[in-house]
Amino acid sequence: MTTRTERFAPGDRVRTRSVDPAGHTRLPRYARGAVGLVVEPAGAHPLADDRARGVAGAAQTVYHVQFAAADLFGAGDHTVTVELWEHYLTPVEEQA
Repeated sequence: MTTRTERFAPGDRVRTRSVDPAGHTRLPRYARGAVGLVVEPAGAHPLADDRARGVAGAAQTVYHVQFAAADLFGAGDHTVTVELWEHYLTPVEEQA
């Protein structure tokens, strides 16, 4: 039995990758390069991008990540939560 260690915890600040891959991706264009807050892990699944290309991949953690609407769209006082694979996320280092 394999035990999965989650890379991110609720409350961690993360940045989404800024990529424009050919073909299918589950990383919405409006969220690319944005900074958000991990809300919770949401299970582990193979990366949908790989599966769409017929590539079998190992399961990885999927996270609910919350963004300020103003950061994504330039306006709005609400938040947007997006379900994102770990592959799309990098940690944001806090500045002193």
